[in-house]
Amino acid sequence: MKKICTFAFLFGISISLLSCSGTEKKSESKQAGSKLPVLALMDSSSYDFGTVQEGAVVEHTFRFRNDGEFPLILNNITSSCGCTTPEWPKEPIEANATSSIKVRFDTKNKSGPQVKTITVYANTEPAYSELRLRGIVNAAPKPAAEN
Repeated sequence: MKKICTFAFLFGISISLLSCSGTEKKSESKQAGSKLPVLALMDSSSYDFGTVQEGAVVEHTFRFRNDGEFPLILNNITSSCGCTTPEWPKEPIEANATSSIKVRFDTKNKSGPQVKTITVYANTEPAYSELRLRGIVNAAPKPAAEN
């Protein structure tokens, strides 16, 4: 009977220690994760530019804040089309500081419904965020044929 009691006691202590160490690891990883930079958009991640005439250049500025504890670094920004050009800050954005990403969409030779995706790569978790421009581009009128 003493062996069973001793075994039960040691088993209970082992389980307690294991559950405590697991909790500490989880809370440590949560704390480390909360310190990462956070790209927090101040407006929407999507901008609807409405309807424009082909040949127009649409511009929009996405404003954001670093809600993390460490500086936010925008490593790269790509777009789904060469007609869409992003401009972004190359220097780190400190904690609680605000900045912006300016996006230009040239509608030349583009007509109909348009959705352009801009992918922002940064030192955040997840490692990238997506922004979108959407709207309709009316085709430019065709020039009248000469006789």
